[in-house]
Amino acid sequence: MTSLVHIGAVVYGLLLVAAVFVRTPLTEALRIDSLFIPDAGEKSRPLNLILGLLIAGYGAWSLLQ
Repeated sequence: MTSLVHIGAVVYGLLLVAAVFVRTPLTEALRIDSLFIPDAGEKSRPLNLILGLLIAGYGAWSLLQ
């Protein structure tokens, strides 16, 4: 069960990274900046890259432990 959570973190992190470059309804719905920042736009989009790499990296690291 724990592995599924970590795999989900890796997938979500990769989707956040994809949200920086690809604009589809799925990636737009999963963006962290639009969830927490009022009036999120193109200037706050790189935040998804940073957080996506952190989340995917932590999930991958946790899978290796």
